[in-house]
Amino acid sequence: MAYDPGAIDATLAAAVGDEPGLIAELRTAFVDSVENTIDALENAESDEAWRLGAARLKGLAASFGAVRLMSLAAEAACTPGDAEAVRKLRRAVARL
Repeated sequence: MAYDPGAIDATLAAAVGDEPGLIAELRTAFVDSVENTIDALENAESDEAWRLGAARLKGLAASFGAVRLMSLAAEAACTPGDAEAVRKLRRAVARL
């Protein structure tokens, strides 16, 4: 699967137009939300909490056009408690 670093910015630009400051602010809010969701996954106390967190992350990624992150979240949903899944998610976020 290809990684398109401009997908998020393109999605945001389509939503808010040519407003670089607003795009940057929304991008920051997106990344913060993703990081908080990954933290919640890492601290999930049950398989169900893990799966719900992964589903939330997948939806969040889909909303912003982050295809690679969406795919990793879908994979993570199938492996509750998997530390390697968390590492992959964190690496994907670092590339955003």
